[in-house]
This record gives sequence, C-alpha cells and structure tokens, in this order.
Amino acid sequence: MSEFEGVHPALASALAGRGYEILTPVQKAVIASDLGQADALVSAQTGSGKTVAFGLALAEGILGDAEKFAPAERPLALIIAPTRELAMQVKAELMWLYAGTGARFASCVGGMDSRSERKMLQFGAHIVVGTPGRLRDHIEKGALDLGALKAAVLDEADEMLDLGFREDLEFILDSAPNSRRTLMFSATVSKPIAALAKTYQRDAVRISTVSDSKQHLDIDYRAVSVAKGDKEHAIINLLRYYDATNALVFCATRATVNHLMARFNNRGFRVVALSGELSQAERTHALQAMRDGRANVCIATDVAARGIDLPNLELVIHADLPTNRETLLHRSGRTGRAGRKGVSALIVQGHEKRKAERVFGFASVKPTWVSAPSADEINKRDDERLMDHPLLAEPLREEDQAMISALLEKHGAETLAAAFVRMNRDAKSAPEDVVAVAPGATAAPTPRDEFEQSVWIVASTGRNSGAEPRALLPMVCKAGDITRRDVGAIRLQDDESFIQLNAKIADKFMANVGPDNMIGAGIRIARLPGAPEFTPRGRGTTEAPKSKYKADKPYKPGGKPGGKPGGKPWAKKGGDKPFRKGPSAAPSAGPGAKPFKRKAKPKTD
Repeated sequence: MSEFEGVHPALASALAGRGYEILTPVQKAVIASDLGQADALVSAQTGSGKTVAFGLALAEGILGDAEKFAPAERPLALIIAPTRELAMQVKAELMWLYAGTGARFASCVGGMDSRSERKMLQFGAHIVVGTPGRLRDHIEKGALDLGALKAAVLDEADEMLDLGFREDLEFILDSAPNSRRTLMFSATVSKPIAALAKTYQRDAVRISTVSDSKQHLDIDYRAVSVAKGDKEHAIINLLRYYDATNALVFCATRATVNHLMARFNNRGFRVVALSGELSQAERTHALQAMRDGRANVCIATDVAARGIDLPNLELVIHADLPTNRETLLHRSGRTGRAGRKGVSALIVQGHEKRKAERVFGFASVKPTWVSAPSADEINKRDDERLMDHPLLAEPLREEDQAMISALLEKHGAETLAAAFVRMNRDAKSAPEDVVAVAPGATAAPTPRDEFEQSVWIVASTGRNSGAEPRALLPMVCKAGDITRRDVGAIRLQDDESFIQLNAKIADKFMANVGPDNMIGAGIRIARLPGAPEFTPRGRGTTEAPKSKYKADKPYKPGGKPGGKPGGKPWAKKGGDKPFRKGPSAAPSAGPGAKPFKRKAKPKTD
C-alpha cells in the first residue's frame, strides 16, 4: 500500500478498514524515515489526526518486527492527556488502530473506580492511557510500574501545563527509564513547553504542520457585529440560522454559562452546560446527551471544554471574545474536523472591535465581518430547509397509504400542507429582533422613538410563573405579527404582566392574535381601557410610576392570572401602609404610627 508508506504492516490494514485513503500531514511527518526513533516536539492543528499520528509513531518502537504483541506484563507505552474525556477518546482511537495486534489497554483517569484500574494493571497492559493526577497516584501506590516503558506521549502538553499538572508530569517522567522515547504534542510551543522538552527529551526533532500564513480552510471564521445589549439575541439568532446538528457556545465565566443555560432552556433549545463546578458524573451525562442527540447545544467555559470531541460539531460561538491567539484557535478547532466544514462565529460588540481585530491578527485569521442574522433572514432560511425536509424525499410506505388517503379525502392537500408548515414552525424558537449593525461598525444602537399614543395589554403570567421581559417580547411580536420597535415597556407583576404597545398597531395586533387572545401556551392577553395601576418591584412600594399617558378609568389588577379587566383589586396585607424600617416602627405601621418599643428582658442573676 504505497499510500501508507512507512506505516507498520500490522496497522495498515486497520487504516484501510477505517476508510483511510491518504495520511494527514502530521501523520506523514511522525513516521518519516529520517525521524526514526528520535524524540519529537510536534505542533499541529486541532483535528488534524494527531491521535492516529502518535499511534503510528509508537508502533515500531513497541511492536518491532512482530505482527502481534507478546502476553502483556508491564506497560510498553504511556499516553498522558489533560482530561478524562480526551484520555478516553485517545484510548478508543488507539483500540481500533491496534485491534489486529492483540494489544491490551488500561485507562487510569480521575472520576473512575481506582480499584478496577489497579486490577486491570495487575493483569498486564501493553498501552496505558491516563490523566496526570491518577497516573501519579497509581505509581506512588505501586500499582503502575513504568520500568519497561519504551515510549511516552504527552498529548495537549500546553493544556496540561495550563491546568497546573507540571509537577505531576515531572514525577511521571522521572519514574520512567531514561532510554524511553518521548513525544510531545502541543498546539503552541511556549517557554514552559520548551523548558519541559529540554529537560525530558533528548535532541528532540521539532515538527510543525501549522502554517502561520494560512488559516484552517475547513473553518469559516465570522465576526458578528452586534449592538450593545444584543449579544444574547445574536447568539440565539445564530443558533436558529445555522440550525447546526451540534453547536458549542464558549463563555469566559461559570456565571455566564449558568445564565445562558437558563435563558436557552426557556427558549426551547436542547442545551447542556460544562463548567468547573460540575462533578465528573454530570460532565459525562452532559457529553453523552450531546452524542446521542438528546441535546444539540453545549455551553462551556474554556477549561471545562478542554479535550472534548463532539461528533458533527458544525458551529462554535464565542459568546465572550477569546483573550489570545491560542484560545481562539483551540475553541475554533473543535469544529471543521476530519474534512468536515464548520463555522466559528465571534460575537463582537462595537467597543470590542479593536480587541477582536488584534486577536485575529495574532492568529493569522481573516474573518468575514457580518451582521447578526435578522428574524426575516432566519424565517427565510427555515423555509428553505422546509422545502428540502428529509421526510419529503422518502418514498411512501405501503402501511401509511390508507391513512394518507383518508387525510386527503377529509382535509385536502392544501390543508395538510398548511398543517405541515405550522407544525414545523411552531417546533422552533422564535427568532429575536436584533438591532441592525453594519458589519464591522462600532455605532451604538438607534434609540427608540417615544410613542405619541400607546395602548396597554395585560398577560396572564408574571414573576411567580417565571416570566421574563426577554421571553415575553418575542412571544408578543410573533403572536401579533409586529416588530420589537412596536413594543414599549414590559412591567412584571406577581401574577400578570403589563405590556405597552404603539397605539397605531394595537388594532392590527389584537386581530392577528385572534379571538382566543392566546399568545402562548396558557398565556392569555386582554386589552386595557387605559394605563394600568401596577406595583413596581420593591418592598412596601405602592405608588405607580408617573406616565405621560393618562386614562379616565385605570385598570386595577385583580382575581386570577388572566382575569378580565376591571376585576376586584388585590392588595397585600398592609399594602396600603408604607413599610418603615428600623426599630422605631412596627413592620406594618402606617403614617404617623407610634414608635415601636421592644419589651425589656427581665434581669437575671
């Protein structure tokens, strides 16, 4: 097989069976004849096939001329990875590559039962894959003996140093024979990496398949210009526009991860989160949900996402800008793998433009500057996808024919097509109405003009039901076929919410909503005769805010959520008496109340 020149014969058949036709540049570089069994410091693009690369590089040193391994005793090869997820992926990749050699594998990773790992090591293993902390633990307890080790691989060495594993790595390498071969794979060669290589490698050959002048061609970099305050709306619209099989949203902090998780859940996205506060079991569950299709959006911090490999990851969104070149390339490298195309979209607010351009420059990346997808663009894209829906291309099944004929006879083709369109659209989250910003511009959003006249409506949902203005706004716009600029203030109460509309579109809005007055699941609205009296949030406050729009008969909230206008006014206990803080007044005392005096405790001996 000339296309696999230099590959150990025992592995060539595995490559062919896996569908490999040619090797990637990094795979060719590590098995080149002039490299031999020398140590190597390798930098390559994420997703370039480096796991298979070091698997091929190890074969000659641990197999020699043999086609199969002798019975397993002490490990011959050790692969160290920064995270449990990456270690397990490396093990799975090497298992198919070495399937025909009779190789025995053992994994030693945090979060797993260490007793089971010790038993596996006692039975013998040719290749061990693990994380630094757990490997060191097994060495210290005498369960892992590296005395026969012929080769060691440090995968994602830069990340292991960033995560504080330097001391563990040094302990592990000091426990292995000096005659071993050491391969280091790192996205970048920083000073700490160079120092580690100088200490633990002998005359290492430097191999780089990363071109500083040419960006990853399988990744479409996009800088998305958004107005201040529109970041979350832009992320939602990007997710809706691309409708990716799997998407990864990067955040700078755990707090942002938790916030976006709650926000996207409320919007109907199938979402999971990865952050440092999660247990190993929770991380495993989240990743498995992405792999089996129960979720398709993962929100993560940089540290929590290190080493993860999600299948069919088509979209990476940088909710917070990466701080340097390495972070940009590492985040983006999660997509565009194994020949598949991917999109890396950076959310850039006006004041962040220069920072974004610096990071792009350091990474030698030339992005396409675009505006955030608008609601109209998303709806158009939805229609295009609907026209090419996979179900429309499937042949008719004989067992469905009777039902199809009955539906056509009863409803007709046009009604059935309309139902198909509605079912498809209703299953998707409504797009956000984002402020249009020219690509690459730094302009602030255009302020909304005050309404000359306004109309108020009341909706049967409030704080007690978990209502949020950001969730109500798109719901109102979609139900009434109006735009964001037609909606004014949204005032939440405990059991209902007041929404201000431009009077010019009020009649159109009510007609579009329909006679049932429903704007969402269980949420009913009613038009008010004037401005409502409502209680702004705050302890003991009863005064309604001043408004330029007066009404002869203000609406008083009453009854059950969604009750008819004019219901009996509700009042909290003592609600007509302002609360006076401090020991000078009783908690429910009204104006002019006598000072409140505590009873003196009786003296005791």
